This record gives sequence, C-alpha cells and structure tokens, in this order.
Amino acid sequence: MAKILTLTLNPALDITIGLDTLRPGHVNRSQAQHSHAAGKGLNVAQVLADLGHSVTVGGFLGQGNLQPFEALIDWRGFTDCFVRVAGETRSNIKLVEADGRVTDINGQGPEVDEAARVALLRRLEQVAPGHDAVVVAGSLPRGISPEWFRQLLEQLKAQGLKIALDSSGEALRAGLQCAPWLVKPNTEELGEVLGLVLQSPAQQRAAAEHLLASGIEHVVVSAGEQGVSWFARDLALHAQPPKVRVASTVGAGDSLVAGMVHGLLLGEAPAQTLRRATAIAAQAVTQVGFGIRDREQLARLEAGVQVTEQQEGCR
Repeated sequence: MAKILTLTLNPALDITIGLDTLRPGHVNRSQAQHSHAAGKGLNVAQVLADLGHSVTVGGFLGQGNLQPFEALIDWRGFTDCFVRVAGETRSNIKLVEADGRVTDINGQGPEVDEAARVALLRRLEQVAPGHDAVVVAGSLPRGISPEWFRQLLEQLKAQGLKIALDSSGEALRAGLQCAPWLVKPNTEELGEVLGLVLQSPAQQRAAAEHLLASGIEHVVVSAGEQGVSWFARDLALHAQPPKVRVASTVGAGDSLVAGMVHGLLLGEAPAQTLRRATAIAAQAVTQVGFGIRDREQLARLEAGVQVTEQQEGCR
C-alpha cells in the first residue's frame, strides 16, 4: 500500500444533529446528536486508512479544543504533522433531516499567524518526502491567503508529491494554477471558478478539457445522485451510483477522493477505480461519520455502480 499525506488547513469539530424536519424560526427537537473530529483532509485520511494505507495528517489545530482531534489521530494511528495555534478549532453544525437534506452552519476557525505558517512549511519540508501523494482538502482558515496556499502547493509539487486537490472558491482557483495531479470539484464549484454553467455532460467535458490542457492529469467531477465523471487523457468515464437510503451527505465527496487516490496509486483499471470510489461515496451517505464500516455493504454497492464510457474522450 501507499504512504499518503493529507492536509486539512481548516479542520472542524462536526456536530451532526438529526431532525425529522427543520422548521426555521421554531423550536426544533433533535432525534440524535453526534460529534466528530473532522475536516475534509481528516475525513479522507480515515477512508484511506480503512483501505490499508499509511497516513500522515497535517494542517492547523486550535489549542483550545485539541482532545477530540488528538484522540482521533491516536486511535487511527496517523502520523501527526499538525501545527498547533492559539484559539479553538471551529465547530460546524450539520442539521440532517429525515429525507437526507443537510443544512450547514460552519464556524469560523482560529487566526493562523505568520509563525504558524512558517512552522507548517518547515515541517512539511522534513515530513513530505517519502510520501506517494498528498491530498489537500477543504477551505482556507483566517490568515491563509490564496497566494500563500499556492506557495504551499508549489513546495509540495517541488518535493515530487502527486497532489490531489479538493477545495472550492479562491482556494480551488489558486490551486488550479499549480496544475495538481488530480482535482475533485463538484459541478457547482467547478463552474464557479471557471465562470461557466455546467449542466450537461458536454459542458462538463469541455471544462475538463480546459483543465487537462493546463497540465492537470485527472479531473473528477461529482454531481451528487447524478453520479461522477472522470476525465483524463484519452479517458472519459461516468459512474452512476445505486440508490441508497440517505442518512447524511457529509463526507461523500471526501470518500470519493480517497477511493480515487487509492485506485490510481495501486494502478488499477480505470473502470474498477471509479466503480469502487463511487461505491465508497455511496456508502458514506448511508451513515453518520467517516470510514468504511461494512465491507459486505460496500461490495453490494460496488456491484450496483454502472460505469459507462462517454462518447468522446478528453485529449
């Protein structure tokens, strides 16, 4: 298996509250409540660990509420590369209704000062070599500019790491300039940074061709229950997941990224890589929390994924 680094610059304590139906402006009674140390890179790391990889995790953590994050890192056996900063890691509240609809209330994380920025770059200079890939996922905390983020990615690329990027907005825009090995936006995120409307497969393919021409090797575009499209040189595949009972959509995209990185690093056949990654994402929406919990369920979901070749490959 591979040695993989995941970076979560803006992690969060996810507080997931289950509701029958959200009634804004009224008193709502919860059906269940769970809290998880999370953040997109940490979510990816948990799935990668379940797939058998050796994982290093890094980014910034607030000193005020370290316990759940350090407990997760210890339980999972991750190598800890996080830089501690003053303040508390943010809390994100997820209101999950019975029909699967999720309302997010995302908190504001601590301010990352220059000393912490320098500390992370120096730590990565020492730790990153020897890893097969790095997954950089999530939003930018206060104190991290798109320009600094681009510097971070350029440093990792110069160290020879394959970069898988899963972000949005200014972070995605800055990251695309570095031509990562793999990018995984959803249709809305990709359309926003490119200034395009991506409603049809042809529009997705045209946007992907633009990114591939810039030097990106793999463009994976997710569209929820409409499936996943993967574009690479002379490759254009679409995967349609089976219908499942939705418990929460939180972590589905992160699970997809983990599955794609897993298959690509192992050199598996493209259709198998996309089929398994899509099944892992489908399993993620059936549960609250992150990771592969039921191998038999995953096998059934994988058998139900339909992978088809799109009419035109991307060149």
